[in-house]
Amino acid sequence: MSNPKQQLQEALKDAMKAKNRERRNAIRLLQSAIKQVEIDERKTLNDEAVLDILRREAKKRRETISELESAGRPEEAASERFELAVTEEFLPQQLTEKELRPIVEEAIAEVGATSTKELGQVMAVVMPRLRGLADGKAINALVRELLS
Repeated sequence: MSNPKQQLQEALKDAMKAKNRERRNAIRLLQSAIKQVEIDERKTLNDEAVLDILRREAKKRRETISELESAGRPEEAASERFELAVTEEFLPQQLTEKELRPIVEEAIAEVGATSTKELGQVMAVVMPRLRGLADGKAINALVRELLS
C-alpha cells in the first residue's frame, strides 16, 4: 500500500479530471489538515502520523454529523457524511465486531478482569493492539458487554 499522502494526491488528480468538485473539496480539506500539522510541527509527517490525522478528521466528522442531525440540519449532515466517506477511503479497513471479540476476550483473560470495575485495565491492554483498526467507542462497548 502506498503512503496515504500519495493516495490523497492521486485521488485529488482523479477527482479534478472527473470534475467532481465535492470530492475534490473533501480531499483538499484532508490535505490541508495534514499540511497544517506539518507546518505547526515543522516536519514532514510519516505515514502513521498522517493516518492519525485522518482518524481525527473522521472522528470530528462523526461528531459533527450527530450534532447536525440532533439540531435538525439534514443537508449539512449529508455533506459531512460525504466527507466522512471520503476520509474513510484512506484509512485502513476497520475490524468487525466478530473480529474484535477474540482480541478483547484475550485481553480480559490476560488482565483477569471479572467486572466492569476493571474496564480501564482491559482498555489499557486492548487499545494499543487495536489502534487504528477499530473505533474506541465500539471497543469500549464490547468490553462492557463481555464484563457485565
